Amino acid sequence: MSGDGTTAEDDPLQTAVWRLRSRACWVDAAALLTPATPQAALQRASLLVERCLYTEAGWEDAEDALRTAEALAHTDDERGAAACERGYLAYAATLLQVRDRADEARAALGRAAALIAPGAPGRPLLDFRRGLIAENLTHSPQAARAAYRRAHAGATAHADPLLLSATWRHLAGLALREGELTEARHGFAESLRIREELGYLVGTAPALVSLADTETEPEAARLREEARRLFRLLGGVPTWLAHRLVPPEEDAATA
Repeated sequence: MSGDGTTAEDDPLQTAVWRLRSRACWVDAAALLTPATPQAALQRASLLVERCLYTEAGWEDAEDALRTAEALAHTDDERGAAACERGYLAYAATLLQVRDRADEARAALGRAAALIAPGAPGRPLLDFRRGLIAENLTHSPQAARAAYRRAHAGATAHADPLLLSATWRHLAGLALREGELTEARHGFAESLRIREELGYLVGTAPALVSLADTETEPEAARLREEARRLFRLLGGVPTWLAHRLVPPEEDAATA
């Protein structure tokens, strides 16, 4: 997950892609991009990979787009970026229990690390995704925290606010797991603030739910209700958030 959102300097195509992406319209956004260059092919693939993570669907479309991006990649940075997307798709399939591709995910991100230089613009996203694997597949919170912190510093240096919102969120999640409530609340609040400022609607509901986990009533209930509203507005995306948004009365009825 990376991208600057819309700014005055953005060209009309990138602005349109961002607006569709942020509203969970990944297929429509990808349709605007002709995969005739390595950059366009990679961006198209990244959109369709992100769709898989949020919807648990569209795996074949993402695979096809990735193969195109891999075929067009010529430089180390391009090959590394394609490998980073390959690893992220394998991670998503494993995390969502579609198919165990953990070894493929680790191998692809390892390949990306060998190709993308430490100071390159693509390195912070790679560090973040290596953190995801450490946290959710390897279950190594210390390694995850180190990777997230590298990604956080890199996202700050390269002015990537959307990635920064993700590093805030995942560092806060680790803090919450360790009982550091104040640190967790701050991180979740920063993540939510950035996503709201960018207009990244599809990522706002998860940020609201995470912040709610650190708040007391009635603020927690207000945040969850706002998350439900966005979740319904976007047609039930992200799918994996559904079980966290069961209305209290329904939850009590099925308990």
